[in-house]
Amino acid sequence: MNSQSKNNSFNIWNYKPWWCQPWSIILTGISLVSVCWVLTKILWLTLILAILIGLWWGYFLILYPRMIKELYANSSVEEKV
Repeated sequence: MNSQSKNNSFNIWNYKPWWCQPWSIILTGISLVSVCWVLTKILWLTLILAILIGLWWGYFLILYPRMIKELYANSSVEEKV
């Protein structure tokens, strides 16, 4: 039970600097897409950039924290064995 609550309380964002927090990643992505559109008004370029940033968000905001949490959970189990 203690191990489960310990795993649920682990938060990778507590170990990251301000520029690598979810809010800064999202704000940077939105800003880049907006600036691209305002400066170029080229739809296909803006869409390509938006897709690349969406992939970046998917990795850093969804997959990376999940992988780190699983790694943390597995290392906690291995330490007890």
